[in-house]
Amino acid sequence: MIVPVASAPLGAGLGQTALSLLLVLAAIFALAWVLRRVQGIRPGAAGSLQVQGGLQVGAKERVLMIRAGDKHLLIGVAPGRVQMLHVFDHAPVAAEPLPPAANFAEALRKALRGGGK
Repeated sequence: MIVPVASAPLGAGLGQTALSLLLVLAAIFALAWVLRRVQGIRPGAAGSLQVQGGLQVGAKERVLMIRAGDKHLLIGVAPGRVQMLHVFDHAPVAAEPLPPAANFAEALRKALRGGGK
């Protein structure tokens, strides 16, 4: 003798699955937000070492200015290698930044006309 099995409607199972998926996604986003907030908090390292600036000089190479205590270090960073370039006993004098162009097209037109000097 075959006994019919009572089953829940298809929509109820689908709704429960969707709700579970939304809860998992919400938990992932909440964890990512918390990690982003906590990432900068490291005990003991707050004032001892800071990256003052950097410049990309190649596809994977950078030059960084780092302040370590009262010294300023200029280092080169490449894949698998970090090299000291110079040690400053005092803060190097920063160059005056160039004024930003209003927009690129205008700056290009000005440069092509010879008025960018």
